[in-house]
Amino acid sequence: MPEKEERLSQFDTLVEIIAKLRGPEGCPWDREQSHASLRETLLEECYEVLEALDEGDSRKLEEELGDLLMQVVFHAQIAAEAGEFNIGDVIRSICSKLIQRHPHVFGGRKVKDAGEVLANWEALKKQEREAGTSMLANVPKQLPALSYSQDIQGRVARVGFEWEDTDGVIDKLAEEIRELKEAESEERRAREFGDLLFTLVNVARRLGIDAESALRQANRRFYRRFAYMEEACRKRGKNFAQLSFEEQNNLWEEAKRRVGE
Repeated sequence: MPEKEERLSQFDTLVEIIAKLRGPEGCPWDREQSHASLRETLLEECYEVLEALDEGDSRKLEEELGDLLMQVVFHAQIAAEAGEFNIGDVIRSICSKLIQRHPHVFGGRKVKDAGEVLANWEALKKQEREAGTSMLANVPKQLPALSYSQDIQGRVARVGFEWEDTDGVIDKLAEEIRELKEAESEERRAREFGDLLFTLVNVARRLGIDAESALRQANRRFYRRFAYMEEACRKRGKNFAQLSFEEQNNLWEEAKRRVGE
């Protein structure tokens, strides 16, 4: 169904396209998909959005957000066909939630700063939870470990379970490093290393750093620098694995200067 240019920017057009793809005369592949079969694709699209954000590429971000939006509409269409809910229900639900959780914008409540907004947000979420349910229960356990750690630490901080200052966390970090060095068994070392990572995430959170994003960026820097080292060896007729540690380290420093951040 060729669409006029002015209709391509309308949300309803996307909904209609997905419905047609799933229809009797639509695409065989799209008709075969289910919530389960699209899980990996949904996750992949989320990571591609994050990559675009990390790169600061607005054109790529525009495209990747479109791919992610398509996944939302696709899942809503599958649910509509099963008589469960439709995209209108999805939109109604999030609109209601946003209005309910922002009484300082849509109601008469006054707040002094963003910190109070977060405290109020947690109080409202507590009212929505069933009695006896942990405030951490709805944090998706499928999140990458660093993101999950930062999320649960941030949530408990909103209710006051928090170090008084960052220096206290830094001291705790030094303690965890000492305990890791002193660990004598493999099991104990793994446990202490986990505690060390958990504390590092706490430091990142307090400094306003997203730990998951910071590690992704560090991985990207390493990749670019090591790829430079490999290429430099090829051009110079050298085998990287046969270089001495000092030669490898010198090449690493060269890569840092040439490739940069």
